[in-house]
Amino acid sequence: MTQYTIRLTKKEMVANNTMAFHFEKPADFSYLAGQYCDFTLINPTETDDEGPKRTFSLASAPFEPDIMITTRLRDTAFKRALKAMPLGGTMQLEGPFGSLTLPKTAIRPAVFLTGGVGATMVRSMITQAAHDHHTQPITFLYSNRSAQDAVFLDEFTALADQDELLTFVPTMTDTNVQGEHDEHGPITLDMVKRYVNDITAPAYYLSGSGEMVGAMRRMLMGAGIDRTNIRSDLFVGY
Repeated sequence: MTQYTIRLTKKEMVANNTMAFHFEKPADFSYLAGQYCDFTLINPTETDDEGPKRTFSLASAPFEPDIMITTRLRDTAFKRALKAMPLGGTMQLEGPFGSLTLPKTAIRPAVFLTGGVGATMVRSMITQAAHDHHTQPITFLYSNRSAQDAVFLDEFTALADQDELLTFVPTMTDTNVQGEHDEHGPITLDMVKRYVNDITAPAYYLSGSGEMVGAMRRMLMGAGIDRTNIRSDLFVGY
């Protein structure tokens, strides 16, 4: 697997305690929407037991000019070094990996059941699908504690407004949040049924915490969805 040295060009807060990092994309680097890569700090000033390498889903779409990752800023040596990296700083990139992708020619409906930073890979996939003039209906249910915790919320809303084949459904679990969105509470089977006429028809893509992915898988299988129609990857990037 080829290794690349990539240079940081931009960093920005995209949700509560959540930052997006943009890097120059090497000319010979290519990937599919939904894939992930290994990112390694170069000569970091501090490390911990997990070392200088982490895996992140690519939040950027393949047609976009840069590479973007998004992560919660937890108090670890790696995250502290990443947050402090100056513009122009470099990392090592290895990849891409993963097979959780949308076929370009798909016409079968796709449903994303997503929580938190799991939306990074979904951004890559649905942005690329819109760019490719996709023909499959896509429904994207996105759960967060509050709107302030949701990454790319305004971008997803705008994308759905422009794409008649994309339905975006944000839902907030904080009981103090009132009136901001049509849905509230965690994603449930009844919620899915409000937006998907035939729940046996789509391919389901799950992303988020391990706990959420497991809960969504159990919910779907309990509803009679064949396990071959439920897709998740080992890693989505945190």
